[in-house]
Amino acid sequence: MSKKILIITYYWPPAGGPGVQRWLKFVKYLPEFDVEPIVYIPENPSYPLIDKSLISEIPDNIIILKHPINEPYKFAGALSNKSTNTISKGIIPEKKRQSFFEKVMLYIRGNFFIPDARKNWVKPSINYLSEYISKENIKTIITTGPPHSLHLIGLSLKDKLGVKWIADFRDPWTTIGYHKQLKLTKASKCKHKALEKQVLNTADQVIVTSSVTKNEFQQITNQPIEVITNGYDNDLVGKIEQDSKFTLAHIGSLLSKRNPEILWQVLSENIQENESFAHDFQLNLVGAVSENVLESINKYNLSNYIDNVGYISHKESVKFQKKSQLLLLIEIDSEETKCIIPGKLFEYIVSNRPIVALGPKGSDVENIIKETNTGDYFYYNDYKSLKSTILMHYKAFQNKTLKTQPIGLQKYHRKSLTESLSKLI
Repeated sequence: MSKKILIITYYWPPAGGPGVQRWLKFVKYLPEFDVEPIVYIPENPSYPLIDKSLISEIPDNIIILKHPINEPYKFAGALSNKSTNTISKGIIPEKKRQSFFEKVMLYIRGNFFIPDARKNWVKPSINYLSEYISKENIKTIITTGPPHSLHLIGLSLKDKLGVKWIADFRDPWTTIGYHKQLKLTKASKCKHKALEKQVLNTADQVIVTSSVTKNEFQQITNQPIEVITNGYDNDLVGKIEQDSKFTLAHIGSLLSKRNPEILWQVLSENIQENESFAHDFQLNLVGAVSENVLESINKYNLSNYIDNVGYISHKESVKFQKKSQLLLLIEIDSEETKCIIPGKLFEYIVSNRPIVALGPKGSDVENIIKETNTGDYFYYNDYKSLKSTILMHYKAFQNKTLKTQPIGLQKYHRKSLTESLSKLI
């Protein structure tokens, strides 16, 4: 007989972006391991990105519970839709570029909505789910964040009903990079820390997506912590013809601080020094790109070589991954980003296209790329190595031999990862 579990998540189709796919895929495969998932989501969410193509991936027989949510982004959007939408996507303008309205929004978001702007969904959800859990005799619940306010739902249901509670962290809480930009007061910082500690020490099981986050959380709690990364799923796109140009593609958002001037300089010099490279090269930016990134690209005279595609559906982004010659993975060079493993990395590694990654030393991403033999990882001072590697790939492109020889990918398949989850349940 299948075991019922309740999954509490904010992101669900038609939401777009990486946050939705983790639990959409777990829900897809859990029934194969004798687990019956029931999904609880907001009835009227304010999703910053929409991808209707993901709706078709929801299993037909899954029970989905919905309850209304009251979000401040809707009110703020009535005042300044552009600023609200940008901030809700996680693209926070540089301090010197912030308008008065954006500064006020960030202060209010950071200090009046702790842990986040979805906090108003906590109490109504506790009341609604308490009755449902008791009626359906559900013994295990899972909360996934961000938004980390959903863990407060799990905290209360654990206390009220004594259910087994698994808290899943797709990103860290108080050490995530954007916390520094929220204009938090000392009291607000302390409140975040206290809530984080309470959640980590009350959940029966904690799941994280990286070993760096596991090490961080082990300094706060003695509760069991398991690393279950994101992953890749079966190919829904099929064979795609490669670009005729030497294309470098970055899939996903390029935030204000995710701006690798070392890369723009390398590309600019290769263009100046190599006429055939200049003729063949194209940079595809697939996703939201901040203004200062575009300004940096222009500063290095690359504007005529870019295709700023913007946000597209997940299915279309996979096509870009498969047809591009090289795939770019760029992370901010900071201590806080060592634990970030973008969901796209796992689709990158099965695309048969070499990865060129830039990020901090000691990153989980570096370890995965090396272990799977799917590309090269550079620090922000590896100028010569980065330049020579891109030229090496360009020569392989000219010789029609540009590809990867990956190893050990199966453990990152969504079904294998779901099996690990089912053992915890």
